Amino acid sequence: MTVHDPSLGRSGGLLGWLGLGSKPVDETDSSTDAAPAVPARERRQSLRERQLDEINRFLATHQLEVTAHTLSIAHAYLTSADPHLVRLIDRQVQTRKPVTIEWLDEVFLRNTSEDEVKTLADLMQRLETSIDEFGKTSHDAQQATSEYHSALEEHVGELEQVTAAGAVISELASIAKVMLKRTRDIEKQMLRSEAQTRALRRRLDEAKRSAEEDHLTGLPNRRAFESRFEAEYREAFAAAEPLCIAFCDIDHFKLVNDTHGHDAGDRVLKLVADSLAKISDDRCHVARHGGEEFVVLFRDTPVAQAYAKLDQLRETLAARRLVNRATEQPFGQITFSGGVADAFAFADRRSALKAADTALYRAKQAGRNRIELATTEDGKPADQPAAA
Repeated sequence: MTVHDPSLGRSGGLLGWLGLGSKPVDETDSSTDAAPAVPARERRQSLRERQLDEINRFLATHQLEVTAHTLSIAHAYLTSADPHLVRLIDRQVQTRKPVTIEWLDEVFLRNTSEDEVKTLADLMQRLETSIDEFGKTSHDAQQATSEYHSALEEHVGELEQVTAAGAVISELASIAKVMLKRTRDIEKQMLRSEAQTRALRRRLDEAKRSAEEDHLTGLPNRRAFESRFEAEYREAFAAAEPLCIAFCDIDHFKLVNDTHGHDAGDRVLKLVADSLAKISDDRCHVARHGGEEFVVLFRDTPVAQAYAKLDQLRETLAARRLVNRATEQPFGQITFSGGVADAFAFADRRSALKAADTALYRAKQAGRNRIELATTEDGKPADQPAAA
């Protein structure tokens, strides 16, 4: 089965039942007479039956047990309610890997973790805004207190110089001195509050950096990349500058883990991350997208030049012969495959990202250890037919 299996097609299947897809050939009425109207209740019942039948075929095709969890996954996939899940399942099918309940559980666990990071980031953003507002208020209050203190001190001095005013003036001067002492204390408290606000802001900045960093490789993580991609896409478009996106994936990484263990696999991940980081600068941004997959963003770089940079890096890494120092057992050749897309050659940045991903898996299917350029066909949705 492939991702374009007509039995699981989202456009001709469920969307077709909803009246949003193309009409199946076997349902075309060859007569010129209009078919009698079908009552709405019968249409809804028919649609539900077809939806259940499609879900059943999905579960049967992938040999998944019928549970609430697998039913919700099948529904989300067939209706495209979760585009990220659709992309992952399509990729799994493209690479002829099984869609098992264990794999789905791992995907959902990873998505849950990413959702938690996003929630944390939102909370941090709100806290950051509150700290900024509090810091400004504290600064303004401290400034006003300082000015009031200076003015009051000046008036006290004037009062003390008036010797002929008698007891009333003396009493006013005494009260003013007490007020002066209190404003001085308030000003000190405000200064301490400002210092605490700055310290809190520093800790928040550190936490924010930590939330956007992949702890194993030290590279920005997927969340940080998404934010960077959005900003760079907008700015490059406004400046009429080229922008390229690349997906890279370590070849046979599972074999490294199975042969040498996960600690060695982590060292290989760091090696590839460090190699990619060498081309990173203010116009090239590298991030770990997840697992053994990395993304590279080339700003103000034509697609041919981005391809050449990535291919040169691939050749340099492939030429190395690495040894597992923990066991003195050779790793053999460590390579990666990649797909590069011109971000503005597609409808939007999501389509460009998908095109780079599709080009990457074409490189995998062509033998690995190679870079492929994305074509306009690569950016089309999985349920959209390619041009003949």
